[in-house]
Amino acid sequence: MKRCADDNAGEAGREYWRGVLGAGGFTPLPRWTADRSRADEGAAVFAEHRTPLAGTPVTAPVLLAAHAKVVAALTGDSETVTGYRQAGRDALPVRINTGDGTWSDLVAAAQDAAAALGRYADQAPGKQEGGARFDSLVTAPGAGAPAPAPAGTVLDVHVDGADLVVRHRTDALDAAAAARIAGYYLTALRRTAEDPGAPHGERSLLCDAEIRHQTEELAGPEREVPDRRFHELFEERVRSHPGAVAAVLGGRSLTYAELNERANRIAWALRHGGLGDEGVVAVVTERDLDWLAAVIGVFKAGGVYLPVEPHFPAARIASVLTRSACRTVLTTREACPALDRAVAESGTDPVVTFLDELPAALPGRDPRFPVPAGAAAYIYFTSGSTGEPKGAVCEHAGFVNHLLAKIEDLGIAEGTVVAQTAPQCFDISLWQLVAALVTGGTTHIVAQEAVLDVERFVGTLRAGRVEVAQLVPSYLEVLLTCLGDDGEAALPDLRAVSATGEALKKELVERWFASFPGVTLCNAYGLTETCDDTNHEVMHRAPAGPSVPLGRPVRNVRVYVVDERLQPVPLGSPGEIVFSGVCVGRGYVNDEARSKAAFLPDPHRPGERLYRSGDFGRWMPDGRLEFHGRRDAQLKIRGFRIEIGEIENRLLEVAGVRDGAVVAAGRGEARALVGFYTGEDGPDPGEVRARLADILPAYMVPARLERRPALPLTSNGKTDRKTLTREAENAGDDPATHTPAGAGIQAPVTPSEAGLAALWADVLKVPAERIGRTDHFFEIGGTSLTAVRLAMALERLVTVKEVARTPVLCDLAALLAERLAERTATPAAAVG
Repeated sequence: MKRCADDNAGEAGREYWRGVLGAGGFTPLPRWTADRSRADEGAAVFAEHRTPLAGTPVTAPVLLAAHAKVVAALTGDSETVTGYRQAGRDALPVRINTGDGTWSDLVAAAQDAAAALGRYADQAPGKQEGGARFDSLVTAPGAGAPAPAPAGTVLDVHVDGADLVVRHRTDALDAAAAARIAGYYLTALRRTAEDPGAPHGERSLLCDAEIRHQTEELAGPEREVPDRRFHELFEERVRSHPGAVAAVLGGRSLTYAELNERANRIAWALRHGGLGDEGVVAVVTERDLDWLAAVIGVFKAGGVYLPVEPHFPAARIASVLTRSACRTVLTTREACPALDRAVAESGTDPVVTFLDELPAALPGRDPRFPVPAGAAAYIYFTSGSTGEPKGAVCEHAGFVNHLLAKIEDLGIAEGTVVAQTAPQCFDISLWQLVAALVTGGTTHIVAQEAVLDVERFVGTLRAGRVEVAQLVPSYLEVLLTCLGDDGEAALPDLRAVSATGEALKKELVERWFASFPGVTLCNAYGLTETCDDTNHEVMHRAPAGPSVPLGRPVRNVRVYVVDERLQPVPLGSPGEIVFSGVCVGRGYVNDEARSKAAFLPDPHRPGERLYRSGDFGRWMPDGRLEFHGRRDAQLKIRGFRIEIGEIENRLLEVAGVRDGAVVAAGRGEARALVGFYTGEDGPDPGEVRARLADILPAYMVPARLERRPALPLTSNGKTDRKTLTREAENAGDDPATHTPAGAGIQAPVTPSEAGLAALWADVLKVPAERIGRTDHFFEIGGTSLTAVRLAMALERLVTVKEVARTPVLCDLAALLAERLAERTATPAAAVG
């Protein structure tokens, strides 16, 4: 019987320690020190911070509860594992859940955790190796003089007489951080004593001074926003130098006077067509000078600009028109063959004005319709998790503030040439299009064909003497690969480049300054709902730290890092990034539910709006923001913001599909969407892809689709996305392949096919054996950027357009063989 009881006790102990150590053994604390130069790799250096308890009673359970609460606040994790030293025992890990409840509940949880630790201490794993490893440690009052902290400990807390003592490793937490943390302990201890029945999560542990520092002193610099709209600032420049060149595209250009007259005629046409204040105007054009004039004309008419790319599927255009209640469309006869179908599907019956058929009698004078600062300026649609895209509405004051931030930080002045490169549906396209027109500079619209041919792109920027440009990091990498270390020689006029849309890696920044040592690089971060970029990290050299921060808030922007109650978290702790100030948009057009969930009153600044981004990050000691990721299924691929849920909902709408899931697999430029679906006798992947391509923009169509008998499930019956992602990323089932491992790949036949397959493998970051002669470049993960890379690797034997026209490997290999034969037959043609 005794042996049976011992066995039961042993199993109970093992179960206890599995529960305590199941998440890795300890809760890591965020580091906070402005000077890491004192770190000693040989031995940690500790310092003490003593704070009088001022008569606050402290028992062992109360101190353990306060410690767990502080660790939870510092880490953003309600489930904490920390070191606890009891009388007569070595320090051992203890797990405490600090979820909902009162201070009394938390003390009771701490008491129960300490009692359980006492019962099973002798069975603790690793005792014979000298103790456990934890970042934080607390010693129970009455346990005797604290022993030296175990190796690796960052924070060691105990009571010494009438003082609370916080010992901290100086290379991980500096003196100011230790003093702040000691304040959190005193606040927790005092609230436990004074109001034990109060919910412990109701109020922040931060003192008023720290809250004020975060909400006021970490804000962007205050600058006066002129009480004028963008188009009025533009008109000032028209009056001051009407003959200066305002915009260029290829061999065409418009002076300020010509552009203004064209925009004025469009504005009058809109008003004569019945457009009222804040009427939504869909601009359906190519990226050309008509587009620029139309955008300015919409602003002058008091309308709301809604960009629509003419090559989007008709169903997508219809959805955008319907949700925005658009009643007016600006387009050209040739711009959008899908527009008639989209209008029919939307049921909106808008007034369509053709830019190439404006009546000659329209006046060319400034219309001067009153447009308040708080009026809506534009709507950009982004991917929506419910399956419907959501249109973020931004106002004129925020729009102008963002333009001025770009002008200030990128040095855009009179005469500066700014490149416009982004697609219309990408919100960064707008500042690229018009910022130069505020200062008397020139907008240089770079044709899409040039963007897709990096050497032609470089030639266009050089010929246009472009000084400021914005690129996504994946394109920046392609540019640097093309130019090597001779960037400034190739682009001598370039002065500043903004990188945005994707994570900017330090290695890429180092390569940039090796090639462009005298050209500013700005890491820009922001969201469509916050009038584009809210943070700029303006760099003149690579950062000293291991990563590239998001930078400080720009002018008139307030950024908070908060918990789920919108209270600021401790400095350096992870939390949700939220925004306040003039940058915050109005909400989502005709979408009250989603607007209320994301756009809230700012609890720290009455009368102002706050936007919940869903991004997570933390403040760094130098006042910069560090990005940690998303809280939901939203992500960015090649700069486009994508809600996985929207793609999944569209996937489930395909006839024959019963269940489906979409994951993102791979890293960096090789990152791609992979879709999995089920359905007996359902459509094959090619049919599903074609259906999705009919209703989604190309960047939202999964690079690979796979039909399965069933999707893997977690223990609670939900789709196991981690398993799907792992399977999509492993070598036998790569995200950039369209068939499961070993499923009938036709091996290359000719030397040209084998050589091309090897290049595809390098460009797409997939194993060469996974590429067959009948594979389609864009269906196995190829993108416009990887097509640029391929054309470069092929030494321009084919153009990007030819890759797009001949995407099947065997066909492209045959074309390459012909080109090589031509080059061999005419040696002079191969020169250069």
